[in-house]
Amino acid sequence: MRDSDIPAIRTLELFREMSDESFAELVRGAYVQNFPPNMELIVEGDPCDFLHIVVDGSVELFANWNERETAMTILREGATFILAAAIRDAPNLMSARTLERSRIIMVPAEDVRAVFQKDHDFARAIVQELAYCYRGVIKGVKGLKLRTSIERLANYILKLQKKMGGGNKFELPIEKRRLASVLGMTPENLSRAIKALRPYGLIIDGQSIEITKPDDLKKLAKPTPLIDDPRS
Repeated sequence: MRDSDIPAIRTLELFREMSDESFAELVRGAYVQNFPPNMELIVEGDPCDFLHIVVDGSVELFANWNERETAMTILREGATFILAAAIRDAPNLMSARTLERSRIIMVPAEDVRAVFQKDHDFARAIVQELAYCYRGVIKGVKGLKLRTSIERLANYILKLQKKMGGGNKFELPIEKRRLASVLGMTPENLSRAIKALRPYGLIIDGQSIEITKPDDLKKLAKPTPLIDDPRS
């Protein structure tokens, strides 16, 4: 890995507090690669050989069963995957592919486990990261089980609005079919949900989004930090 790539991961929370010696050992066998769009990075069920870190671009984590496929989440700059499998030396529970041209750092999983055993600060950061991911999964399950498809879409749009700077006009960053999968819908159900939210001031035209009645949309969505706040 080039010296110029090191700052991209050294400042991440997962690696920030570990010793310089441990960090050097961790990245000694790491390498960086640029991938084109729609490149499969890992396969569900295969052994976990590397911890992956997204430097640039975006990656979709997805799963398959009985000839059906679903998107689990979309990862962007600074995100890591598949940390739990790397620590447990376990098979991948999901597959991953790039959605656009992406730059990925790959750290050998065996090196991650070795440093985990020796560096307490790194081990503590891993526990924090896994706890964060676990709580994210619980929030996702609560959203799927407790909310209607219309409520899930409304809350997704409100979170996206905040991420995009808070304006009432912004762009949908992923294709609608992937959005439907992430929200646990079919594309047809997503289309119906979009139409159902028009009276609440949500206008989606292609990839363009406009919120004309923010108070009405929030009243319908009823966002709560126990589901929607990634920091809680």
